[in-house]
Amino acid sequence: MVAVTEDRRAEEKNLDYFWDRLNVAQKFSVSELQRFGYELAFVRRSPSFSMAVLKSGERLAAVDQDGQIDTAPSIALRN
Repeated sequence: MVAVTEDRRAEEKNLDYFWDRLNVAQKFSVSELQRFGYELAFVRRSPSFSMAVLKSGERLAAVDQDGQIDTAPSIALRN
């Protein structure tokens, strides 16, 4: 039996895909960051954790499940 692994990075996701995965507090904070030129890049979720990551050029911002904004997150992105 051969295990098949899927590389989700290759899939093109539209904004609605990630927007629908945000809670109300995150949506408010993401909307505020978008006013400053940030764009929603992706959302990471687990049963006990959710984080939205936004990009503006080379700058990153993160929004946790409580809607708290971190404009200097310690995030390593894969290429």
